[in-house]
Amino acid sequence: MRRAIPRLALACAVCLAAAAPAVAQEREDATPTIPIGYLDLATDPRYDDWGIHPVDIRSAKAIVDRRAWAGAALGLEELGRFTRIVGARFSMERRSVAGSAEMTAAVRDMLAGGTALFVLDAPDAVVAEVAARTAGLGAVLFNATATGDALRNELCQPHLFHTAASRAMLTDALAQYLKSRKWDEVLVLRGPLEEDVEMVRAFARSADLFGLEVVDTRDFVLGNDPTARERNDLDFLTGSADYEAVFVADADGEFALGAPYATRLPAPVVGAAGLTPRVWHWSYLRHGAPQVQGRFERMHGRRMGEADWGAWVAMKIIGNGFARAKTTDPAALAAWLRKGTLRVDGSKGPGMGLRVWNNQLRQPIMLTTPEWVVARAPIEGFRHRVTDLDTLGYEERDTACAF
Repeated sequence: MRRAIPRLALACAVCLAAAAPAVAQEREDATPTIPIGYLDLATDPRYDDWGIHPVDIRSAKAIVDRRAWAGAALGLEELGRFTRIVGARFSMERRSVAGSAEMTAAVRDMLAGGTALFVLDAPDAVVAEVAARTAGLGAVLFNATATGDALRNELCQPHLFHTAASRAMLTDALAQYLKSRKWDEVLVLRGPLEEDVEMVRAFARSADLFGLEVVDTRDFVLGNDPTARERNDLDFLTGSADYEAVFVADADGEFALGAPYATRLPAPVVGAAGLTPRVWHWSYLRHGAPQVQGRFERMHGRRMGEADWGAWVAMKIIGNGFARAKTTDPAALAAWLRKGTLRVDGSKGPGMGLRVWNNQLRQPIMLTTPEWVVARAPIEGFRHRVTDLDTLGYEERDTACAF
C-alpha cells in the first residue's frame, strides 16, 4: 500500500500535465478579439506610377506595391503587445472596393458583424463621402492618407480621425523653412489637376501666414509642343520674374522631375520636387525611426513610405487608446480620443496628440530630398503658446470645423 501512493500521485501529476495545454488553450480562446476593418480602393489613382522615371516604368522590378496596407500589417503585429494590457486581441480584415458607395456599404456590413474600427486608405472625396454617410452609426474612422484641408474643416466629422497630415500642415512646413532661409520671394508653378490647384491654395495661405511673397503663379502642362513653350518649357516658365525660390504643385510628379537646376534664375525648387514635405522618410535616423524602418523592411521587403506610416500610426493610436482609456468599447475609445489626452510615439520626435477641434494628429513634418531629411518642421524659432506643433496647419481660432 505504501508503494501504491507515490505511483498514484505520479499518475495524477501526468494527467494534470497533459490537461495543462488544453486549459491554457481554452483560456486563450476566451480572450475577446477587437476587429479592425481596413478599407481601400481596388483602383486608386494616387498609387499609379506617376513621378517614376520612364526607364523604370519599363521594368517590372521597379514597380512596387506602395499601398498603405503594408503599414497597417506592421501595426497589427505590434498590437500584440497590448493584448495583456487591454485584455483583448486584435484582428484585421481588408476589403478593397470600387468607390465611396461601396466603401460605405462595407462599413455598414462590417458594423453589422461587430467591427466598429476602420482604417481608410482613400482619396479626399471618398473619405469625405464615407464619413458623411456613416455619421451616427457607431463607426470610428481613421484617415491614413487623405490630405485635403476641407476634411479637417467644413467637411469634418466627429467620428473621423486623421493620421495623414493636411495640405496646410505640409505647406506650412515648407513656408517656415523658406522663411528661415530668407528665401522670401517665391514663384509658383501650378499643374492642371484639381490636387495641384488645392496645393497652390494651401501654399498661398502659408505664404501669407509666414510673410512670404508669391511673385507670380504660372500654369504648366506636360509635353513638348513647341507652340506651348511658355507652358511646358521651364526656361520660359521661370523667365521674366524675380524670385528666390520656386514652388511646384504637381500631383503627377512627372513634370516636377525636371524642375531642379533648370530654372532661369539659380533658385531652390520646393514642393513636388527638390525639397518635399513628407510625414515620413526612410532616411530619418533619429527617435527610433531606423528600428521602425528595419521592422517594416523585414516584413515587406521595401522601404516604408508616407502612406505606410499613416496606417501604422493609426494602429498605434488604436492600441494606445484602448490601453490608456481602459476600455474595449470602440465608442468609449472615440470619446476618449476626442478629449485630446492621447500621446503617441511616431518615431519622429515629440509625442503626438490629437487636436480637439478637428481630430487631426499633431506631428512633425520632414522636409526631404529623394535621399535625405534636410530639416524637420516646426523649424526652430517658430513658437506656439500651447505646442510648437500647432504652428503647422489650422489653429483652433481659424478652423471651420464644427462638430
